[in-house]
Amino acid sequence: MPQTSTRKRSDKPGSDGPGSVPALRAARTRGWMADHVLGRVQQFPGLPALTAHVEAPAGKAAAEIEAALRKARQLPMATAMLRDAVTPILRGQVEDWRSEYAYSTALQAFIYGFPYIYNARLRHDWVTEPRNQARVPYAAVNHFWHASELADDSFRDGGCPNNDTLYSAAWIDLSEPVILWHPNMGSRYFTFELVDFASDNFDYVGQRTTGSKAGHFAITGPGWKGKLPPGVRKTAQSPTRWALVFGRTLVDGEDDLPQVRSLVQQFGLTPLKSWGKPGAKPRARRDVYAPPDPKDDPLAPWTSLNAMLAENPPPPHHEILLRQFARIGVGPGLDVEAQPDVIKRALLRAAQVGMPTLREQFLGGSWATVVNGWRYPPPEEGRLGDDYLQRAADQSLAGILANDPEEAVYLVSFDDAEGNKLSPRGRYELRFAAESLPPVDAFWSLTAYTENDLNLIPNPARRYSVGDRTPGLVTRPDGGLTIYLQPRSPGGAKEASWLPTSARHPWFLILRMYRPRKQVVSAAWKCPGIIKTG
Repeated sequence: MPQTSTRKRSDKPGSDGPGSVPALRAARTRGWMADHVLGRVQQFPGLPALTAHVEAPAGKAAAEIEAALRKARQLPMATAMLRDAVTPILRGQVEDWRSEYAYSTALQAFIYGFPYIYNARLRHDWVTEPRNQARVPYAAVNHFWHASELADDSFRDGGCPNNDTLYSAAWIDLSEPVILWHPNMGSRYFTFELVDFASDNFDYVGQRTTGSKAGHFAITGPGWKGKLPPGVRKTAQSPTRWALVFGRTLVDGEDDLPQVRSLVQQFGLTPLKSWGKPGAKPRARRDVYAPPDPKDDPLAPWTSLNAMLAENPPPPHHEILLRQFARIGVGPGLDVEAQPDVIKRALLRAAQVGMPTLREQFLGGSWATVVNGWRYPPPEEGRLGDDYLQRAADQSLAGILANDPEEAVYLVSFDDAEGNKLSPRGRYELRFAAESLPPVDAFWSLTAYTENDLNLIPNPARRYSVGDRTPGLVTRPDGGLTIYLQPRSPGGAKEASWLPTSARHPWFLILRMYRPRKQVVSAAWKCPGIIKTG
């Protein structure tokens, strides 16, 4: 389990402290985002305008509210938000408390339920929609999909994919146990992350946790009690009926791809009832819940959430929260279409505001401990559980799932060492001293992504990561390593250490460290800041 952290956040320049450059810049960004959200919401028919004119009432109340509005104009948040909050009271529409209560509850429900909504769509797409099957998951329930090529810029599902491993993925139905097996993996790094429907990890199978020898592992669902066949080891129990098995197998360059393709074909899944029966294969089942399209049904996210909460009941201690959500029609088996119009409007508004809220929470970095501009994840990463905001934004939206820090630590940076945002036209360097290269027991790599969609950056060289296995990597005379971060090649011997960045769009970096050593998990190892050179 993750260890309790004693780390403190820094308010030094370049950190995310309240007086820092990034904090001030983020405030300006939030002001723009509020305007953007208001515009988006007003596109929905039947929604009350969020920029309604405020007719000033007489007396002391009018003076107080006008003073508040003047103060709000000095803030980065749009004045329209405050106008929307006070308009019903100023107009004597006291009964509109119901709309405001429904909206505030719905926003919390959206944050709580986002992983369920997101995974409903991902599961349907990955099970029923064939696309580029070399890089994009497509497999029946209880069957593995294996990537045959490393991720590149043709993968546009977001989630910050890596360019170091072949992915394996499977949506499994744990109404009965499913047995996972793999061959002897030798010294090769591999892992299977076992993730519940709310995006939390509940166990691992792999080099770090269960070893590299061939093995068979039973994945069980809520409440299952039974006897397993000899030689089958039980993993921790999934809290939800549906789970995602997400595998990563290290590829040591393009020449290693054929061997890894052959290896992953030896991974397998089978329901317990078929175990030990020669020739028995699970049927190619693709009958999963089909989320309604928001283009046809503006309440689609809520319909999906209710269906997924019924299919994957939350833990008992969430009951008090679910009782509040039920007042606005959100909960297992409830019908949002049966709600009065005032609640439907609040649900529509919350869904539109909820998405940019989650996105900005991740981009803002409040979830992290900042060291030299790098955001170190919380020790609970991967199992954020009852921290619903971080679970939704930093675990589900940002990456579909997140590794436990003991398995892999991902450091994220949007800023250079001076606290300035990484520029599409800028040239930068990341300089490691010889004695301070990332300390890992598996491998490390650095990858760049575009900020707007969390995807790999298209570039003519088709280079998407640089790390300890990059061919031709050149160290400095002192034994240190410099990585060049810029849109165009630095030329000559430097090109082997070049990571292309975007020339047009805001971008950021992720430094991945697989099987990191303790000093990484505790943030005692400090990654050097990114230096702007031109």
